[in-house]
Amino acid sequence: MVRFSRPFRKVIPSIKKKKKIGLPPGTLVYTGDKVKEITKIKVTEYTEEHYNYQEYKEVTTDLDKIEKPLIKWIDVYGLAQIDIIEGIGQQFNLHPLVLEDILSPNQRPKLEDYGSYIFTVLQKLSWNKDEEDFDYEQISLILGDNYVISFQERDTKLFNPIYERIYVPKGRVRLMGADYLFYALIDIIIDNYFIVLEKVGEDIEDIEDTLIKNPDPETLQLIYKLKRSSIELRKSVWPIRDVINKLQREQSNLIKDDLQIYLRDIYDHVFRISDLLENYRDIIFGMLDLYLSSVSNKMNDIMKVLTMISTIFIPLSFLAGFYGMNMIVYRSYQNDLLVIVIVIMTVIALLMFIFFKKKRWI
Repeated sequence: MVRFSRPFRKVIPSIKKKKKIGLPPGTLVYTGDKVKEITKIKVTEYTEEHYNYQEYKEVTTDLDKIEKPLIKWIDVYGLAQIDIIEGIGQQFNLHPLVLEDILSPNQRPKLEDYGSYIFTVLQKLSWNKDEEDFDYEQISLILGDNYVISFQERDTKLFNPIYERIYVPKGRVRLMGADYLFYALIDIIIDNYFIVLEKVGEDIEDIEDTLIKNPDPETLQLIYKLKRSSIELRKSVWPIRDVINKLQREQSNLIKDDLQIYLRDIYDHVFRISDLLENYRDIIFGMLDLYLSSVSNKMNDIMKVLTMISTIFIPLSFLAGFYGMNMIVYRSYQNDLLVIVIVIMTVIALLMFIFFKKKRWI
C-alpha cells in the first residue's frame, strides 16, 4: 500500500498577502494559519555552572538584560499576539522589516546581517504520524551578543533535544557561546529533512513495485504528486545552501572562528540532502517513463491476444459461412460433410495455435 496518498498537503506554503496590500513596509500583520496558538515565551539562561528556565505569557521588562557570561535563549511560539512580538522587537531593537518577516511565515530561507544581530529564516519539515502527512513551518532565528531568539508558529517540540542538552551540566552547549546554540538550532532543523527524504524514498520504492506489478491511473496520480512534492522540497533545500554558505563567509563578531568546523558539517548535510533530492527527482522522472512503457506493453499484450483470437477464427468463420451457403447437397452426404467441415476447422485451429506457439507469439 502506497502511503504517499496526500503528499505535502501542508508543505506548499500558501500566499496570504491580501490583508497587507497597500500597507507601508514594516507594518506588523500576522499572515499565518487561521489556527492561532496562544503566544508563549520560554526563557532559558545558562552558563557552564548556572541554569535557569522560565515561561511567560507576556513580555517582561528584563528580557534584554543579559549579564556576561550568561547566555540567554528566548524561544517564542505562537505568533498571533502581535503586541508580544512587537514588545520583544522593541527590547532588542529589531528592525521593523525583521518583525514583518517573522509574522509572515511564507518567507524564502535567507540570512541577513544587521550588525548587532543576525537574522535567519528557515523552513522546518517534519513527518506527522497521526495524519500520515508532512508538516511545514517557518522558523525565524536571531543571533545576538550572548542571546538567541527563536520564533515558531506553534509548539512542535522540535527543540526539545536542545533543551535536554542544555539541562545537562558540562555539556558542549553549556561550555560554548550563543553562536553554538544558534548552530545547534539550525542543525536540528536540517536533520529533520533526512526524515522527510527517508519517507519519500520509501514511497518511491512502493510506487516502483506497483509499476512493475500492475500500473493503473491511480499510480500515475501518485507519481505526479510525488513529482510536485519533490519540486517543493527543492525550493526549500536550495536556499538553505545559500544561507549556510553565507553564514560561513560572514565576517561577524557574533560568530567565533571555532564554530566554522560545525558550520562546514551543516553545509555537508545540506549538500547530501540536495544531492539525494536530485537523485529522487531523476528516479521520479524515470518512473513516468516506466509507467508509460508499462501501460504501452500492457496494451500491446492485450492487442496481441485479440489479434491471435481474430486470426484463428478468420478461416473458421470462412468455412462456417461457406458451409452455410445455400448449396444443393444430397441428404445422405449432409452429415458426412458436416463432420468433414468440423474436422477441417479443428485442424486449422490447432495448426495455427502450434505455429503461434513455435514463434513465441503466445
